[in-house]
Amino acid sequence: MKRLLLVVLLLSAVAANADELLMARIERPFPEAMNALQQSIQDHGYKVARVQRVDIGLTSSGYKTAEYRVVFFGKPEELLALPDRHPELLAYLPLKITIFAEGETSLVVTNNPAVFATFFKDPELSNYFRRWEKDVRAILDQAVR
Repeated sequence: MKRLLLVVLLLSAVAANADELLMARIERPFPEAMNALQQSIQDHGYKVARVQRVDIGLTSSGYKTAEYRVVFFGKPEELLALPDRHPELLAYLPLKITIFAEGETSLVVTNNPAVFATFFKDPELSNYFRRWEKDVRAILDQAVR
């Protein structure tokens, strides 16, 4: 329970309810799950922008933790063009998926991008948010297989 709460806090304040989160369990150890996640991101036309370690900070804060990472990803053309037209999106881009080890399996969790439409009423952005949700669901589905 502590782990899930910690992951939710790490993602962002936007995700307040479980309905606003997309979550999946990958039945593989962390290194294999991490590879599957990154491959799935690439297979769906996105690029991994960076991977941030979280476990070091948690350990130094006294948490006994396995491996935690935040994978930042997006389509390069969107990451360059969208903030120019919509600077209010800077806090949400690139998209993020948190992955952490839980025993011999791994858990992935992310904000549902469709929730952003609640905050940004621009119809152009709604199209992005719906596509991102569809793509993130497909990324997680592939990573689980």
